[in-house]
Formats: sequence, C-alpha cells, structure tokens
Amino acid sequence: MAEAPIARRSDRCDERPAEQPLPQSLSQRLLRGLLRRLPLIGTVAGLGLGGWLVATNDLAAIGAAFGRIGAGGLAAIVGVRAVIVLLCGLAWARVLAGLPPSGRPRTASGAPVEPPIESPLASSAEPSIETGAFVILRFVREGVNVLLPVASVGGEVVGGRLLTFWGVAGSLAAASLLADMLIQVATQVAFTGLGAGLLWRLPGEAAASLARWTTEAAAVSVVAVAAFFALQTLGAARGLERRLAGLGRRFLRSAAPGGTDAEAGAAGLLSVHEALDMVWARGRRGRIAQSVALHALAWGLGAAEIWIVLACIGVEVSLTEVLVLESLSQAIKSAAFAVPSGLGVQEGGFVVVGALFGLDAGTAIALSLAKRVPDVALGLPSLIVWQTLEAKRAQVLPPR
Repeated sequence: MAEAPIARRSDRCDERPAEQPLPQSLSQRLLRGLLRRLPLIGTVAGLGLGGWLVATNDLAAIGAAFGRIGAGGLAAIVGVRAVIVLLCGLAWARVLAGLPPSGRPRTASGAPVEPPIESPLASSAEPSIETGAFVILRFVREGVNVLLPVASVGGEVVGGRLLTFWGVAGSLAAASLLADMLIQVATQVAFTGLGAGLLWRLPGEAAASLARWTTEAAAVSVVAVAAFFALQTLGAARGLERRLAGLGRRFLRSAAPGGTDAEAGAAGLLSVHEALDMVWARGRRGRIAQSVALHALAWGLGAAEIWIVLACIGVEVSLTEVLVLESLSQAIKSAAFAVPSGLGVQEGGFVVVGALFGLDAGTAIALSLAKRVPDVALGLPSLIVWQTLEAKRAQVLPPR
C-alpha cells in the first residue's frame, strides 16, 4: 500500500522537462511578422497598381476591347487553360511514376521495408498512384494560387497535403513538389530565354533595352535554378532537414498519444532528402525528361490564349509577337511572386511589352483581364474540390 506513491514519484522524476522555445530578438519577430503579412501587403499593392492602371487609361476603350472578345473567345481561352493545367498535372505525375507511394525504404534486394507501425495504407503489393489524382490536385494548386491571398507557393503547400490523402508519404509528397517546382521554373526560364532571343530581333531602343533586361534576369534565374537543383541532389539540404525533423519530433511528442512510440514510427519513415534521391535517381531520367517536355509544352501553349484574345479583338499578331508577349508577361508575373496572382503586375507587364508591338494600353489591359477569366472559371470549382476533399478525408482512399 505504501509503495504506490513512491512509484508515482519515481515516474514523475523520469519525466523530461518540456522544451522551452528560445527567446526571439525584436528583429526576428519583425521579420516573421513581415513574412506572415507579405501576401496581404502584396494583395493591397497589386490592387492599387491595377486600379491606377485602369483609372489612368480610357475605361471605355478597355470595356470595348473586352466586349469584342465575346463569350466564344472567353470559352476558348478557358479551354486552353484547362489543357495547360492538365499538362502540368501529367508532368507532376511523371515525377512520382514508378515510386512506392508509402515512401518506404527498400532493402538491398529491392524489397520494401515494412513500416514499424501498422497502417491501413500499407500493403505487400503497393499500387501506383492514379494519374487523375495529380491532375485534380494540380487544378487545386492553381485555384489556391490565383484566387486566395497567398504567395505563389500557397497552392503547393495545399497540394502536398492533399496528395497524402491518396496514401503518399509526406516526405515523398514534399519531394515531388520540390522537383515539380524546379522543373516548372527551369522550363519557364528556358521559355523566357526564347522570348528574349526573339525580342533581340526587334528594331528600336525600347526593344533592345527590354531584351537586355530580360537576358540578364534569365541569366540570374539560371544560376538560381542550378543552385536549387544542387540543393535537392547534392545533399546540401541535410542540415536544414535535420532541424525540420527535430521540430517534427517535438510535434509528435506533444500531439501523438503514443509519445515516444509515434516518434519511433516517424524515425522509420523516408526523409525528404532520401525521397529526393529516389525522385532524381539515374534510372528515372526518362520520366523526368517527360515531365520537362510536358511543362515546356504547357508554357508554349499559353501563347495560344493571347492569340485567341487578340484575334477576337481584331488585332493581327505573328507567332513571334505572341511568344514574346506570353514569355515576358509570365516572367514579370513570376518575378512578383509575393503579389497573389500577379494582381496589377500582369496588367502592367502587358502594357509595357504590348507597347513594343503597337498595342494600346486599353487593348493590353483587356488582354490581361481576359486571361484572368480562366483563373475564376477554373479556380472556383477547384476550391470547392479542395474543401470537399478536406471534408471527406476519411473517404479518400489510395488507388487499388
């Protein structure tokens, strides 16, 4: 009878004190607050720029140009955008094609290592992920990025979370997004380089100045893409990953009922860098090349939207002109990634670049507004799909 309290005291002595967070300096708190509010600041700035562009130009001319596009023209560019997002979804699917969705490491003989914790998603014969899941989630990624006040990577965070609903390990989902974003940015840099090369052929000091700026920006982007690739493939991210893993273990200790058991289970899973090694393995170069080709095709197909809109308005343009307009406008929009959906920035980009080909500001702004119609037409249903998946998470099963 007297020994029970002693045992309880002993158990309490074995308990580890809770880890206290390190105090943050004033500059760190200010930086975190600024980063947290950056999308909101970008939204306000973008709306202000867009409003200024509309207010300082002929609103009647903008409306007249937009009205000439018609319902048929708008429906056509929505269809083109749907094909573009479809191609991007297929490109994402190729990144994980042939890999085990659970992210379980494999032995030297190639057999999967069974996870230490029983999971309803684990199976001896692991089915591959349905390509349709990547296509659906790519639409969700686009919808979040263009319609919500988040930076241009907010949709990737949502897409990675939703991908785990199909039985994909979190580390593998994160690795697929990192690789897909790298391929997407790399192909955009190449597309921008194509636009800069075509721009050099145009006469005039304004075209030469813009071509020079675009070439310099593309050169910097090449260095950034190379660094991002090295970060993913050469092990430079292991230190950062260890810190993130430490935060994850702390979260598991506090949130999981099993405490140390949950931490041990997490330790047996594939790390993000190991998942990246699987994605970029030498034997998968063919699948990665397919992803690159699909992303490149998607970038080029975006020029069809511009051709359709300008043809409906009654402006004759050449293939060179639409490629320059699309590549440079996308580059300007991507450079302002902190501004959600490039509000105002996209409109300003079309005004600047369009002036090189004789497009008046009203037509350029109408072109930009027309390219936003697919954002709404495809983005709103995508947000509904996102919320439906969140609400029915328990019913979303891995493909069989």
